[in-house]
Amino acid sequence: MSASCEVCGKTAQKGNSVTQRGKAKYLGGNGRQTTGISRRMFKPNLQKIRVQEGGGTVSKRVCVQCIRGGRVQKAVVRKLFTLPEK
Repeated sequence: MSASCEVCGKTAQKGNSVTQRGKAKYLGGNGRQTTGISRRMFKPNLQKIRVQEGGGTVSKRVCVQCIRGGRVQKAVVRKLFTLPEK
C-alpha cells in the first residue's frame, strides 16, 4: 500500500469536516451552529527519503513523525565540511 508509512505503518484515517456559523458564546455571540457535516480523510505526511539500512541505503516513504522522532537514520551523501577528493 503506497499511502502508508513503511516504518510505523501509519495510514489514512476517516473523520468529519464540520461547517459552522455564528459567534462563540464566550465572545459575546449566540453560540456556534453546525450547518453541515461531511466525511473526509486525514492523510499522513509522507516523505520519500533515502534511509541507511544494513550496509547500504534504501529509498522509503516515511512519515514526518518517524523522521523527527529519530526512528530512521537518514543516509549521508558525504561528510560535512569536507572537500571532495580528486
